[in-house]
Amino acid sequence: MKVELVPQAADALFDVPDTVHEEIVALIEAVAEEPRIQVRELAAVFGDWCWLVYTVHGDVIEVLDVGCAR
Repeated sequence: MKVELVPQAADALFDVPDTVHEEIVALIEAVAEEPRIQVRELAAVFGDWCWLVYTVHGDVIEVLDVGCAR
């Protein structure tokens, strides 16, 4: 699947501390690699400290928001 980040999510991704940046990237990769993903509207995935909100349009995952609790 192709992954697109809306500008606000891309900005937020680069504003998080380096220590959690890898966790957010891992969440994005996990969502992109899931072959059975079926999202009708909004979905979220959570890690130990981070989260992302996304939606799916055909074969494109659109990441709408990312963040962390650190």
